[in-house]
Amino acid sequence: MAAAGGGEAAAAAGLGCGDLSRATAVSVLGWGFTKVVARAALAGGGTVALKSVHGAGREVRRCVQRYGAPAGCRRLAAYKLLKEVTLLQRLQHPGIVKLRGQCYDNSGDAELRVTAMLELGSPLEMIQLLQTPWEERFKICLSLVKLLFYLAHSPLGSIALLDFQPRQFVMVDGNLKVTDMDDASTEELSCKEDNDCTLDFPTKSFPLKCSVAGKCEGINEKKNLFNAYRYFFTYLLPHSAPPALQPLLSDILNATGDLRYGINETLRAFEKVLHLYKSGLYLQKRPLLLKDYVSLKGFRTVEGEGHKCWPSYSHLGCLLSIHSAEEAAAICNSQLHCHSFIVTQHRTWTGRPLASFQSSWTDLVPDTDAVVYIKRSASSGERL
Repeated sequence: MAAAGGGEAAAAAGLGCGDLSRATAVSVLGWGFTKVVARAALAGGGTVALKSVHGAGREVRRCVQRYGAPAGCRRLAAYKLLKEVTLLQRLQHPGIVKLRGQCYDNSGDAELRVTAMLELGSPLEMIQLLQTPWEERFKICLSLVKLLFYLAHSPLGSIALLDFQPRQFVMVDGNLKVTDMDDASTEELSCKEDNDCTLDFPTKSFPLKCSVAGKCEGINEKKNLFNAYRYFFTYLLPHSAPPALQPLLSDILNATGDLRYGINETLRAFEKVLHLYKSGLYLQKRPLLLKDYVSLKGFRTVEGEGHKCWPSYSHLGCLLSIHSAEEAAAICNSQLHCHSFIVTQHRTWTGRPLASFQSSWTDLVPDTDAVVYIKRSASSGERL
């Protein structure tokens, strides 16, 4: 499913019932306890996600079994969707899916029909994310931390995502966004004493303080943060990270896993890692290896047999993010069959260039934008 939003002009004006009635190519994407989500093409161009009440969903069925009032139960589910629409109207953040519009239809019978029109994203696939380069996985985690910082300090107060699961998130144009807000809560647990403020998870419990205002201090923030640790940080942060950054990442994992950090400290720690990574400061005190390479400006190599590495920005070769040609030389030296590399013009989200590493090459061809670096030991046995 392509991550795309519905046209900018339509989004700016706000979509309504008229746009919904003219939508075509409606197809169901999935459903949960309360809602069903579909994809639709807008008459003016673009696509949106449509959220509406799932009349046959588990929540409505349980309600009907308990109260025997199908129409009332569907109306209750509609109010839950209305709550989500209201939250999306009030909460504006890059990490929250954008509300493109809504349609309320209360005509003809006792039921309230609500449809929310949202920007369309692709489901978050954790298995696929584990196969992406570390820099992209760090971006996901950093985006999540920025979202949780916003929720902890939102205009509505501290907000907890009660149903915090990877399935509640989507990717939109390469960016992580929470798409399900109907179980978000602005209420913090009331208490009379500290013993009333235990934050329980399946494998851990955390004692919190009861404030003079009779609320468990920071419980929403800490609930979000530990869920981020157990569902995201544990899997996405440490694997294949630059060795010099691994101690800092371990500190983040330990401090969030024990809730010694709050969201403010967590965001500062992530921003420190990002600064070290973008600036190249993590590369200090390393031997200089680029002197062992011949550089040829205005040329690139025609690659011979395939040279692959993991994780790579390309499944067809070995394409990695680098800070400089010096770092690329160190990477090439660490790979048994690497003979040369090209620093490309492509950049990652951090502004770092991508370098293509090659095990053999058959010829040199002119390319004004390229610089090829060839190991001196390899170049002596190849035709230049």
